[in-house]
Formats: sequence, structure tokens, C-alpha cells
Amino acid sequence: MLVSQRVTGARARAPQLAGLLEAWYRHGRTTSSYSALSEPSRVRALVYGNHGDPAKVVHAGVTGTGLTTCDMSAEDRKSGPCVPHRTLRAARRLKNLELTAVEGSDVHVRMLAAPINPSDINMIQGNYGLLPKLPAVGGNEGVGQVIAVGSSVSALKPGDWVIPANAGLGTWRTEAVFSEEALIGIPKDIPLQSAATLGVNPCTAYRMLVDFEQLQPGDSVIQNASNSGVGQAVIQIASALRLKTINVVRD
Repeated sequence: MLVSQRVTGARARAPQLAGLLEAWYRHGRTTSSYSALSEPSRVRALVYGNHGDPAKVVHAGVTGTGLTTCDMSAEDRKSGPCVPHRTLRAARRLKNLELTAVEGSDVHVRMLAAPINPSDINMIQGNYGLLPKLPAVGGNEGVGQVIAVGSSVSALKPGDWVIPANAGLGTWRTEAVFSEEALIGIPKDIPLQSAATLGVNPCTAYRMLVDFEQLQPGDSVIQNASNSGVGQAVIQIASALRLKTINVVRD
């Protein structure tokens, strides 16, 4: 599921990326096989092998123990960005690969939803403070459900919902095997779209409220762009901290 929140800003930076992610994910959800770990499992992901314009460098692929970029012909690559119909056709030509076996502290996760955040765009462009090793799967935020856990995993169990503990995990995929320390368990009664967008904007809002001033209950905070994702998080977190807010929006 593509979380539509904040996609507008991403479209301005990469007009085809939002459509590509939505087309890929809908396709992946209808064709991916979530079988037992001992059987081959087709895992779709949006992968970039170099930094640049997301509409040109992000391709659909199939991942397993390694990352595989879009298997496009030289003729296809010369013709322009990897648009949805071409990407999905290319992805279907890739071989099926098995997921990494779940052992020790490993956790097998099926992704339920992932958004497009401006930080995702910046990371793909190479303009972000944290850059994963290439090739990489896009996406900093998302929510997934635990399918299986390794023998030494103690804090998570099958059925739990999880979000990334840090940026750069690569959430634009149908499923993956992560280490337990890379995940944070969350309550399943959180709305899906809210859970998928917990990792960036709410953290930014919290740090804005606690890192720069020693605010006390009853203090007031004024902010502009208060109808943005960060702005709405500021209002909610400020309320929990018993702070008052003055919120400015553009007409």
C-alpha cells in the first residue's frame, strides 16, 4: 500500500516516482508469494544503483540475498526514465530469488505500507546526511508485520507490527529479513497510515520541541506551515507535553 500523505512534495521533485511506487506496489501485492521460508519467494523492491533524479535511477527489481536492479535493455535505458509499465515488464524478466534464511536475531517482515518522504528523495539524489551503500532499496519509513523470527529474538513475535529503528533501512519492498535491532515494535491499533509515517516527521517535531529550548507546561509555541506533516505532529506532541500552540497556515 502506498501511503498518499506527503506524496505531493515528492511529485514536485520526481514527477514519476509516486506513480512508479504505487504501480509497483499494487502489482507486487497481487503477484508476490508469501510462502514458507524454505520455498522461493518473489520479493519486489524499488532499487537504485546510483544517485540522481529518482525518476531516472529508481527501478523495480526482485531482491533476495542480494539486490538486483531493473533488467532493462540498452535500448530501453536510452529512451528515458524507468516508467511504471516498462519497469514492471522488466521486473518480470528477473529470476526469482530466495530470501535470506531466518536465523539467530533475524526477523522476516512483510511490508504493509510505505510513504514517500522528502528525505527519501534527498537520499536517492545523494543529498542527505546518511547514505546507504549502493545498490540500495529506497524508503526510510514504513510499517510491516513480522512473519517469522530467529531463535534468539526475544522482543518480537509473528504477527507484531514493526517500523524501522533508523533511516536508510529500505522500506520500498514487499518483504525482507532484517536484524531485530533494526526494528521497533508498535501497537497494532495505530492506524496503518499513521504507523507508516512515524519514523521521520514526528521525530523531527519532537526534537524541535525539546532540543533547543527548555519549554515548560503552559508555555506557547508558534509555528508556520502548521498544516504540514511536521506541523501536525508538533501540535499533537505539544499537547501531550501540555504546551500551547499558535499555528500559522497559508491562505
